[in-house]
Amino acid sequence: MAWFFCENEVKSDFCILTGENAKHAKVLRLRKNEPVTVVTPKGIQLECECDEILPNSVKLKVIYAKPCENEPNVFVTLYQALPKGDKMDYIVQKCVELGISRIVPMISARCVSRPDEKSLNKKILRWQKIALQAAMQSRRGIIPEVCPCVSFKQAAELTKKNDKTIFFYEMGGDSVKNILTDKPKTIGMFIGSEGGFEEEEAGLVMSGGGKAATLGKRILRAETAPLAALSIIMYQTDNFS
Repeated sequence: MAWFFCENEVKSDFCILTGENAKHAKVLRLRKNEPVTVVTPKGIQLECECDEILPNSVKLKVIYAKPCENEPNVFVTLYQALPKGDKMDYIVQKCVELGISRIVPMISARCVSRPDEKSLNKKILRWQKIALQAAMQSRRGIIPEVCPCVSFKQAAELTKKNDKTIFFYEMGGDSVKNILTDKPKTIGMFIGSEGGFEEEEAGLVMSGGGKAATLGKRILRAETAPLAALSIIMYQTDNFS
């Protein structure tokens, strides 16, 4: 079944797909009476049927509405140090599938990738599009936001708003199981680039209340670590049951 996100709340018995949504519907060769799901900005899941395919839009008939139940019960923000090449594309796609709520790219001391502002802005737009496509494919109730790139210091300050911050550190730390005993509602998770983190960076997050965590004795690649870390968090918060 096709899955779409609409930009506005739907207040009638019909939902109109326009722009990229309409183009995507036509790529999918949507036909009259075919079932379609649309999720509104407030997380309302509309079960629809295709009513009419127009030149620049697709008209859907709303059959019934219900709250979308596909979201995790914890809001996880990934603070990801920029990796080399196109690895961030993969990280964004897979983290969205696994349930991430927000992604904050950051520049840490050991980042090799340091694109200029113009290049970064283009990358953010591409990553947000990847997040949208992954959210549609995995039937999410929200489109996770890919935020503007920040410095490590800014990320360390931003994460203080979370109930819990987990700093995945190659030098070791506690298990996620021990850190998440109090079932927080919001979690920030820090993942390094290929070179990991500086000791001073770890200290900055720890001084703000963050907890160092380990992913085991093996060293994971930059694009593997966030997926492993997020999977563990989702399991420990009962979102993989």
